[in-house]
Amino acid sequence: MAINAGSSTLKWKLFEMPDKATIASGMIDRLGTPKSVFKLKYNGEKIEYEQAIESNEIAVLSILDALKDKNIIEKFEDIVAFGHRVVAGGEEFKKSEIVTDENLQKILQLSEYAPLHNKVEAYYIDVFKKLVPKAIQVGVFDTSFFADIPEENYLYSVDLEDYKKYKVRRYGAHGTSHRYIAQRLNELVDGGIQDKNVIVLHLGSGASISAIKNGKAFDISMGFTPLAGITMSTRSGDLDVSMIPYLMKKLGLNDINDMIDILNHKSGLLGISGVSADMRDIEAVEDTNERAALALQIFRNRIVKYVGSYMAEMGGVDVLAFTAGVGENSKEVREDILNSFGYMGVKVDPENNKLRGKEVKITTDDSTIAAYTIPTNEELMIAQDTYGFAKLLN
Repeated sequence: MAINAGSSTLKWKLFEMPDKATIASGMIDRLGTPKSVFKLKYNGEKIEYEQAIESNEIAVLSILDALKDKNIIEKFEDIVAFGHRVVAGGEEFKKSEIVTDENLQKILQLSEYAPLHNKVEAYYIDVFKKLVPKAIQVGVFDTSFFADIPEENYLYSVDLEDYKKYKVRRYGAHGTSHRYIAQRLNELVDGGIQDKNVIVLHLGSGASISAIKNGKAFDISMGFTPLAGITMSTRSGDLDVSMIPYLMKKLGLNDINDMIDILNHKSGLLGISGVSADMRDIEAVEDTNERAALALQIFRNRIVKYVGSYMAEMGGVDVLAFTAGVGENSKEVREDILNSFGYMGVKVDPENNKLRGKEVKITTDDSTIAAYTIPTNEELMIAQDTYGFAKLLN
């Protein structure tokens, strides 16, 4: 079972391995309230109802009990391994690991890098360990794919001693998604990507762009936290840090956390457009709303800047891939970005680019760069890593 836990949501997917077949999936939304929403998909059936789920332990029990009630499992122990998405692995976890008691403490200690995520994820791991003690618990880290990017790409231009003492560096995020896309491209692209330069655009509510050289991560737009990089739904992306004390003074803020909250939750597309954080809402009014049109222009501008810089950094690019909610579903965003490189001989296939959420090549055969749309599947990536440990131990 792949687990993706947030502060108010709990998403999961149950797999039959090694077939990679999805047995069931679901989520709990508005967790911790009297009107939590429980969703379950199984065998073509969709179940949804409201229920008071006011603790993490009750949430886990409600999922496991529902699986028993539907005869998907007979007992909790039928699930032999749980894989957990963990946001921050720091330099401790450069690959997925079994979560021993010692590793669980390390995940908690890394909460400084992701205070909204790691504590919650560690708590859920502990709950699953207690409820299904014979099962293997595996941590799959968002940062691990980028742990070994070149030093010049992960170091900030601050006193090197601050990095050595406090591990202040670029960690990136969405690594599980970028790794999945790299694996799919290695199967889709003629000759694989082991000798190619690749750029992956994970464009969702949170958005990140990675450079992958010869099959390995080379650079990533997100930084010490997921706040850095391109403009996102509610996150500002890159900015001059000197504006933070300036804005705090103008806004009458005394707590830096209030400013960080603004940059994380009230900026980006939402802050610029004044309309919505959802790309679909903004695209619907861009012809009549100047702020919405400007938000889209800035969003695309920042993407093109990063893609262009990665092309220069790697000495060219062979393959581009779009993924996540916006990347998979907005043909306009894909077309605009690719057309920005038309001067280089990039040519969009208009018919294939119309397809939503499909795994397809969206440039013509005579295009100088091959571009693809590939739906991401982080849960399958988590399941594969977890299954690998299960095989080793059995």
